[in-house]
Amino acid sequence: MITDVTNSTFVQALVSQIRAQDPYGVYRSWSDELLLKPYILSKEEKRKIPVDTPVDPVTKGRITYFYGAIAREIERQTGKLMQVVINVNEEGFGWALVFSGKLLAVTRTLRDAQRFGFTSLEQLAQEGEKAVRSGVDLIQKFPEVAEA
Repeated sequence: MITDVTNSTFVQALVSQIRAQDPYGVYRSWSDELLLKPYILSKEEKRKIPVDTPVDPVTKGRITYFYGAIAREIERQTGKLMQVVINVNEEGFGWALVFSGKLLAVTRTLRDAQRFGFTSLEQLAQEGEKAVRSGVDLIQKFPEVAEA
């Protein structure tokens, strides 16, 4: 369990991803907690988000930053160049791929992407770190495929 969630390497990678997409420096003065707040949704808040509407660009951005942070952490731990592909259709279905060479290190099916989020910062950190561990393990198991 993470004692101070904002100090986890995954959360810091996510914060870095968000700040990197800020061309005007608006986020410079924002705390990490404020930057991560859009990722935290209670069950009630999720239920209020309609799934019969297109996924908005802001939500797609949050999904992209989340998986970009996973890729960055895998890359940092393995030294392998990682790529991210996110495909979400208008109805909120799709997938997220994090890969190196020919190796799919992380694959996730996305469903109801309009409601993408986590119930707490702890859950956000745990899910991200779990995906990073899984990706690192696959790369260590099949390094020759990650090179190809």
